[in-house]
Amino acid sequence: MTVRTRFAPSPTGYLHVGGARTALFSWLYAKKTNGQFVLRIEDTDRERSTDASVQAIFDGMEWLGLSHDEGPFFQTDRFPRYLEIIQQMLDQGDAYHCYCSAEEVEAMREEQRANKQKPRYNGKCRHRTEVVEGVSPVVRFKNPETGAVVFNDLVRGEISIANEELDDLIIARSDGTPTYNLTVVVDDIDMNMTHIIRGDDHINNTPRQINIMTALGAKIPLFAHVPMILGDDGARLSKRHGAVSVMQYRDDGFLPEALLNYLVRLGWSHGDKELFTRDEMIELFDIKDVNRTASAFNTEKLLWINQQYIMSSEPQQLVAPLTDQLIALGCDVENGPSIIEIVKTQQERAKTLKEMAEKSLMFYNDYEEFDDKAAKKNLKQAGLEPLELLLTKFEVLDDWSKEPLHQVILDTAETLDLKLGKVAQPLRVSLSGTSVSPALDATLFLLGKETCLKNIKKGINYIKNRILLQES
Repeated sequence: MTVRTRFAPSPTGYLHVGGARTALFSWLYAKKTNGQFVLRIEDTDRERSTDASVQAIFDGMEWLGLSHDEGPFFQTDRFPRYLEIIQQMLDQGDAYHCYCSAEEVEAMREEQRANKQKPRYNGKCRHRTEVVEGVSPVVRFKNPETGAVVFNDLVRGEISIANEELDDLIIARSDGTPTYNLTVVVDDIDMNMTHIIRGDDHINNTPRQINIMTALGAKIPLFAHVPMILGDDGARLSKRHGAVSVMQYRDDGFLPEALLNYLVRLGWSHGDKELFTRDEMIELFDIKDVNRTASAFNTEKLLWINQQYIMSSEPQQLVAPLTDQLIALGCDVENGPSIIEIVKTQQERAKTLKEMAEKSLMFYNDYEEFDDKAAKKNLKQAGLEPLELLLTKFEVLDDWSKEPLHQVILDTAETLDLKLGKVAQPLRVSLSGTSVSPALDATLFLLGKETCLKNIKKGINYIKNRILLQES
């Protein structure tokens, strides 16, 4: 048997982290078993489905690298097939026309609630044979009235639901359009799905879908219902916790490999191992090892994982996404320093590529004024002589690369018999306008000779003006 899994989102919004994790688990299980992963777009909700949402799903899947083996299939392309199955079920007596109005059905449920019964359709039209003129009926599935649906959930173990708990659900609306529980069953049968991996919000649909599959004589696939993701405060995941579009994580400077690594650990583990390559995920993952309890989304943990991936990446891998971040911040990357050199300089200093880009703005935009606190502390009279000597040495330096630049700083400190910090900090503030920058040799190299000489002169003039003010 070839394992076949699927990811079947509804295009009524963006691809969020919960959907991405479901897609990841389905993708991993197919890859681990040399099976096939199918992408299906469940777009029968015509009012809420949008082309933009479809594209957001495609973009998110592509960015994460969760490529499908078949599809994408669109349910709206399969309406003739659904109508064929609905008619088949009517013909074989497993479905019937229901002429009850919405008001009648609600009255049934109100009466049941008053009697402390589970609200459900009471089967009023189940045995009706006559047509009600002028009324467009819905079609209901004739659910078994006795027995139970028993299935072995790969995450939760055996689940048993009595058929008397299930009502005769609608499989076609009064306008003839099929409903979710019918379309998903037909698709899963026609597409030969062997394993249905989805969120546990679908668990109540499963016994109903199994009964429809049984009525159609289909082989029942295996089901795995993965727990929901909660915020770190225990509440259902929302935008304030991080339930945003997957593509927002890209825009915020996360690497797709890091997000996948984080998502796979939300509800699954392999000993104490925290970081997994894609190949390791495929090799080690098993849906049966997924926890039954809900997992909490922790942004700090995601940031830590992302930082590990940034630090361990080959610099060339980060050039393209960092370039995008710099452009988003308005940097002229065509006329700036080498992006790969920026990566090498900043790789150990940033949790996200967006943070890396923000810390690199100094290499594209010269500062307008000094940070007041940094200048008052470091641009004092004692810093004047080191800066003037550095300026003299840098002006005649022909090889503007890191090693000779570093040597100039060391030689200046030795010549003036000063500790390195007494030379380095006035220089750092002069170059960057603040007391924070990458290593000085890298900062000098990336800024370029012309900018460095200009900024050192700024520092010298600041000190001289300060001295004059103190003397006046």
